[in-house]
Amino acid sequence: MPKLVINGAKLECSEGLSPSALTVLPANGTDADEAPAATVMDFQPMANIAPFGMCKTLANPQVASATAAAKGVLTPMPCVPVIAAPWSPGSSLVTIAEHNALTGDSTCRCAWTGSIRITDPGTDVDVD
Repeated sequence: MPKLVINGAKLECSEGLSPSALTVLPANGTDADEAPAATVMDFQPMANIAPFGMCKTLANPQVASATAAAKGVLTPMPCVPVIAAPWSPGSSLVTIAEHNALTGDSTCRCAWTGSIRITDPGTDVDVD
């Protein structure tokens, strides 16, 4: 059974070189283990999803440009996530502030081809 995701959950991007964390603003109004609980709508870059250190995909124009300048040697550049859609799938039964609760098996995508996943939801609370 998937776990509920809370503020401070650990994240990983397939194209990032460092782990990141999820920030859940207290506006959702629901806590688990005394931390704000996340919804699938907590996907905003910088506000909810912090950068993943350096980005290594050539789909990122900054990486492509730096790599071209280095004569084809992959040159990672600072990560700036570009996320256009909510986390999926989220909970099918539990809602928070009228949105599906975010579960530990959810993922979202960065426009630069990165797949972002939750490596530690921050709590042991089970949800469906």
